[in-house]
Amino acid sequence: IIMATTTIASATEPPGLETQQRDIESLLLEHELRVGDSWYLVGNRWFDLWKEYVTAGDQNAPSFPGHIDNTELYEDLDSYRLKERLVENEDFVLVPAEAWRKLLSWYGLVDDQPPLERKVIDLPSTVKVEIYPVEVFLCLHSDMDNILTAQFSRADTILSIQKLIQKQFDVPENAEPRLWMKSSDTSCDRLRNVHMTVLDSCLTSGMTVIMEIRNADGTWPSSRPQIMRNSMEDQDMYRGQPGVCGLNNLGNTCFMNSALQCLSNTPPLTEYFLCSSYLDELNFTNPLGMKGEIAEAFADVIKQMWSGRHYSVMPRVFKTKVGHFASQFLGYQQHDSQELLSFLLDGLHEDLNRVKNKEYIELRDADGRPDQEVAEEAWRNHRRRNDSVIVDTFHGLFKSTLVCPECHKVSVTFDPFCYLSIPLPVSKERVMEVFFVSLDPLAKPEQHRVVVPKAGLVFDLCTALSQATHVPANQMVVADVFNHRFYKIYQADESLSCILDRDDIFVYEVSSSSVDREEDEEVLLAVYMRERSQYRDYGSGGSSYSTTLFGHPLLMVLWRSQFTREALYQIFLQRLARYVHQPDPEEVEEEGENEEENDEDEESHKSQTNGVGGDEIEEDSKGEGPSKKKAQENARDDGQSNVQSEASHSSEGEEKAEEEEEESNSEPETGGSTEEGQMACASTDNSQDAIDGEQGATRASGKEADDDEEDGEEPIAQASKRLTGRRCCAVKRKKQLFTIQAVNSNGTTERGMGEGSNAFSYSTQLYVAIDWDPDMKKKYYNENEAEKYVKDQSMDIPQQQPTVQLQACIELFTTVETLEDENPWYCPVCKKHQLATKKLDLWSLPEVLIIHLKRFSYTKYSREKLDTIVEFPLRNLDFSDYLLRKTGTNSEPPSRYDLIAVSNHYGGLRDGHYTSYAKNKDDGQWYYFDDSKVTCANEEQIVTNAAYVLFYQRQDKIRQPTLPAPDDHITSFNHDGLAGAMELD
Repeated sequence: IIMATTTIASATEPPGLETQQRDIESLLLEHELRVGDSWYLVGNRWFDLWKEYVTAGDQNAPSFPGHIDNTELYEDLDSYRLKERLVENEDFVLVPAEAWRKLLSWYGLVDDQPPLERKVIDLPSTVKVEIYPVEVFLCLHSDMDNILTAQFSRADTILSIQKLIQKQFDVPENAEPRLWMKSSDTSCDRLRNVHMTVLDSCLTSGMTVIMEIRNADGTWPSSRPQIMRNSMEDQDMYRGQPGVCGLNNLGNTCFMNSALQCLSNTPPLTEYFLCSSYLDELNFTNPLGMKGEIAEAFADVIKQMWSGRHYSVMPRVFKTKVGHFASQFLGYQQHDSQELLSFLLDGLHEDLNRVKNKEYIELRDADGRPDQEVAEEAWRNHRRRNDSVIVDTFHGLFKSTLVCPECHKVSVTFDPFCYLSIPLPVSKERVMEVFFVSLDPLAKPEQHRVVVPKAGLVFDLCTALSQATHVPANQMVVADVFNHRFYKIYQADESLSCILDRDDIFVYEVSSSSVDREEDEEVLLAVYMRERSQYRDYGSGGSSYSTTLFGHPLLMVLWRSQFTREALYQIFLQRLARYVHQPDPEEVEEEGENEEENDEDEESHKSQTNGVGGDEIEEDSKGEGPSKKKAQENARDDGQSNVQSEASHSSEGEEKAEEEEEESNSEPETGGSTEEGQMACASTDNSQDAIDGEQGATRASGKEADDDEEDGEEPIAQASKRLTGRRCCAVKRKKQLFTIQAVNSNGTTERGMGEGSNAFSYSTQLYVAIDWDPDMKKKYYNENEAEKYVKDQSMDIPQQQPTVQLQACIELFTTVETLEDENPWYCPVCKKHQLATKKLDLWSLPEVLIIHLKRFSYTKYSREKLDTIVEFPLRNLDFSDYLLRKTGTNSEPPSRYDLIAVSNHYGGLRDGHYTSYAKNKDDGQWYYFDDSKVTCANEEQIVTNAAYVLFYQRQDKIRQPTLPAPDDHITSFNHDGLAGAMELD
């Protein structure tokens, strides 16, 4: 058995017997048990002889004990294993270490016997000397058949076991080991904290302690990670530039890879981990830390990346640890690289905090004291609780000044920071691109670029567009068009923040009438274009036709009295005149289908949404709801003249049909009535059915029609109701190009809604669809012409990419601001919360300065990403004008910085991709890291509008490169077979 200690001393000339007795007895009586102290077992037989010898006082007495001999305490002299169930003061006595050293120096120890050293341990209920130590087996991971047995006190540290293994198995001192505790054939646990005792680590007799040595490529033999490579041989033979190593995307983890690459290329932090300094500073007891696990996982990634043996590394273990301690990073959603960076720096600091017990420190206000005194006190207090490599490298100090707006109390504090979040100047204006649709039916839509207030309203957009089009702003309606339908129709008082830059915004000119019609009102009508299929859809419980939206929808303002079949048809014809070819007036088609076909058409009517009757809708809508009323200037005709001009082509056959309809109207109606307020616009009567064959017209909604119609116009509802009483009437009538159907806001017609239903009520917005038969659409509708638009001259002016200097952003960071309502300051004088003014000033800067550009702007009104180009210097970023601290009469602290890394974000708020630029500390070359892909980079590539987090190192701490720059032909490293599929998140 290998003992923990093997101290053996030879005998020296002892003092007098009386002196021996007095010294040993006093040590036995006065020495108390203290945890960690060493006591020694002495066989009771030898100790009794010694007591008899010194008591007799005769140095020549036959009771001379000779060398200390503990033979009777061992089971055998080969293993020197202690006998079981030995009893103190019967089989042995315990003497303190000082008494043992005296006895050992006077009498010596029998050859080959080890001293029986035992530690005082603190058990849950008592403090006692440990008689039977823990006996464990020791071996190396690389040779688990070669096992040694050793005994350790429960008070010994795991470090003592590690040192004994290294000594017994000739492990090099510069090797980095880690220990595992094996309690069974399958169960192994890491002995992370080498400063923990055997007792606290729950190591018991019979267990095996296994030591493994880190591989040259930074991995561990027991958990070799999944490294993307062509073959194991290629990986083992590869010798690349240390640090020039990609990180595989595990699924939306580019944000993590970008932050890790920047930290990996921060020289003081990387060198700290590469030389294993972190092992002596791991803090396993910090309640704010992660028990050293984040630091160890980060160290594993750094050592693999800087081993020069990998093209790319898969940081799966690190990702798992981060998600375990920060639940917001669980899963594989996209996150913010700066948020991960903030968590990681804080986690590394707490895991490596040299302060094991943080004391409570009460913060004091300046109270008029000099800044130098207050700042030194604040920094001293900060270091008393926070002392780590993160503080050494990244922490600085800024001065915060608050002024109460009422009593003008000035509060000055000095606070540490780990990075600076710098605001970007936000423009108060916004450039929007819109399409303007004129009332002139022959005018093509115009694309305009207008400048509007960023916090403005929709009416401000109309006002800006009005200056370019000379159309009054109150005669415009703004809508978002998506997939041939109106995604949203905006009110004038809505905020422009609701409109995104990628939205397709159409601004429609609508007519306005100065004529006061007491019995009428204006209605905003949305018009969709639909194409009917060639075949009926019998799969939805009906026999109507399926439809598909196409083209650009229209918005127009009409009087309620215009909602008749013929009026709407003529208005739509006139509005579509630019791209709809009208048939010749002489073009007619004879009607007169058989009765069976008319019956089929009638059934088709019943399966669709009911149509609109002019008088009925007018009456219902007045009671039901909000139609858009336009009390506007610059009057315009209501469109009746257009209806009259288009209606002049009616033939004699039309007049005959009207007479027959009047006769049939006098016949009694037997059909049921529908709910009031139901809306539709079916323009197809029986003559249209005869023309179009199987096209089912919509059945009229509403109750029984009134006999007296205003102005002699026949509402569509009445015309549709007469359909049930008409059979085989052969007439000749002008051919209609399309039918008109009531729809919902999505442009669809509810199926299976017959009479008496409430399929669509006129309550908020009227939507109708112009339904085209495919043959009619092909013949009369010009799709190419319909899609044409013209660009206003404002579109020819190139948009200037906003640019700002980094120094201007820093100045903005240090300007005076007023606190927001959500974050007031409690004034100790006023005794209430105040919206004080606040000013931040830089007092001292760290060796590595992290600057976070606040590109993501979140307010209660808007969310946006600022694509402003921030021009930041790659060298000589000078902070001398911003630092308040002075080190001497005419001297300033070092304040010049050089860029060493950049985290980039491409994309918008909802999605994006992170990459990074970083300067290798060994060869001084810039590299571009895009997950597993690594390429050489030029300095001209680095400054872009994607730059998000900047890493600067102070010039006095920068060391010159130790390796030559790479050859020009070495441009790319990418050996990740999955990289192509994971490059974009």
